[in-house]
Amino acid sequence: MTRSLILAVCFAAGSACAATRLLVTVVEQRSGTLVTGLKAQDFNVLDDGQPRRVESAEVTPGPMDVMLLVDTSLLGAVVQPVAENMVGQLQAKEQMAVVSFHSAADLIQDFTSSQELLRRAVGSVKFGNTPRVLDALYAAIDSGFQASTYRRVVILVTAGVEGPSRVSEREVLKLARRGAVSIYPVFVLGQEKPMFERLARQTGGACFELRDKQRAMDAKTGARIFEVLRSPYTVTVEGNLALGERFKVEVKRPERLFISGLPLD
Repeated sequence: MTRSLILAVCFAAGSACAATRLLVTVVEQRSGTLVTGLKAQDFNVLDDGQPRRVESAEVTPGPMDVMLLVDTSLLGAVVQPVAENMVGQLQAKEQMAVVSFHSAADLIQDFTSSQELLRRAVGSVKFGNTPRVLDALYAAIDSGFQASTYRRVVILVTAGVEGPSRVSEREVLKLARRGAVSIYPVFVLGQEKPMFERLARQTGGACFELRDKQRAMDAKTGARIFEVLRSPYTVTVEGNLALGERFKVEVKRPERLFISGLPLD
């Protein structure tokens, strides 16, 4: 069975590059386990229904600038353990910032490599607010990566409840794609799961449903998530994808897969 992803991609009008690079993440749908070992021949890329030759596909690990966006709603405390666990996953050269969200997004700790400072920031979070996930994502992406050096990643750690956000999902996705920011929602409750999946799928991210408090507290959860973060494929296809044109990425595997993509050029 082939699983596909349909995305809308915008490039500058008149661009004449001979090839287009896509950041693609592939995980198993249910478990969120990374799918490894894929080659160029395992991918299909269709441009407006027409096949585009895949020139190469390779895993491209590298340092990241990670923004940890932490839910401070009444239910947010359930995911605080996994937020703390994320801090311990940082490697050399990588930086993380901690932002809490409720009716606004508040920077608690700017980008740093110090795990001690980051743990203090996560530990200082106070809970009891109304969550506005989309507003927080928009604010964090809009102003949070101005000084970033490496690949831009947002880990959205949330109980899974959305409040009355003022910005739309479409606005968040447009801003994230323009800034080359990948979104990785990590959540417990499933009522906003379709929205979280769309946010991840259209930005080259992945979605992690913990389902219960026990999984949120499991020390292995952070390591599993960061394995996915660090292992995206760069898929290079022949020719230029024109402004506003839709494309489809397929992976020739029998499993149920979650496939996401983000244009890099």
